[in-house]
Amino acid sequence: MSNANKPVYLKLRDMIAAAIIDGRYGEGEMLPSVRALASEQGANPLTVAKAYQQFQNDGLVEVQRGVGMYVVHGAAERLRQSERREFLEREWPEIRARMRRLGVEPEELLAEV
Repeated sequence: MSNANKPVYLKLRDMIAAAIIDGRYGEGEMLPSVRALASEQGANPLTVAKAYQQFQNDGLVEVQRGVGMYVVHGAAERLRQSERREFLEREWPEIRARMRRLGVEPEELLAEV
């Protein structure tokens, strides 16, 4: 699914996942409140809450009632592994096929790195 076709809550989920993987939201640290993130992203608070709920369902964050939502230890590595699996299974085959169609060789890409 291209990013343009993704529901907003999944785009937010991807953005938050990347921030956790990159360490912007470190393990043991509190995520921004639903209202703060909604305001920052120009999103509906219910949409942000839905994205956060998915992290909670996956056991990647824990809620401390009345305090906030915290990134659990091991979340970054678990996310990295699942994002890697997703890339290799879903995105890479499409990229590889497009490279073949366009005649792009892997060496050309490596030269650009």
